[in-house]
Amino acid sequence: MQNDFKMCPICGSKKIKNQENRKWICPDCGFDLYKNVAAAVGVIIEDSHKNILFEVRAKEPRNGFLAIPGGFIDFDESAEEALCRECFEELGVKFDQNDFHYICTFPNTYPYKKIEYKTCDIFFKAELPKKYNSIDDFIKALKPEQSEVLTLCSKRVATEEDIETLPLAFESSAKALKKYLAMQKGEYKR
Repeated sequence: MQNDFKMCPICGSKKIKNQENRKWICPDCGFDLYKNVAAAVGVIIEDSHKNILFEVRAKEPRNGFLAIPGGFIDFDESAEEALCRECFEELGVKFDQNDFHYICTFPNTYPYKKIEYKTCDIFFKAELPKKYNSIDDFIKALKPEQSEVLTLCSKRVATEEDIETLPLAFESSAKALKKYLAMQKGEYKR
């Protein structure tokens, strides 16, 4: 992590230093600021044929790569509320908070405009809405947000090898998909 500050935001001193790669300290006024992680969410939506809904990202970081629906949690928002909002913003579909079931969390790095944000990505699963027979039927009914999503697609994910061949935007998503597969096979207990 670089020292992103040229001066202390409290007293203006130019002596502010990054300490232990975790916080900034100003020796002149005693100000300290910890660099905490940002929280983000993602949801795995799967049909009975093991096809999973993916977005093709429309912006950096990782423009053109696959991602599962999700995004950053806003202030005063729960993880489930954030997923409801993100699914509506990105896909144009409304989910209820009770539709999401926790899977796991993984750390991630989100490089954006020359700054690396450390995140804790929280992953959930959701059932395909009952009125759709497949992810492909679901995709036809969705209205993705063009500034966020180039297109939507379904990919069969039945093995770890399937995951390894996907051009995923984020390593945390690959880890979550692997954990999800292990849970389905009864090989992983929370």
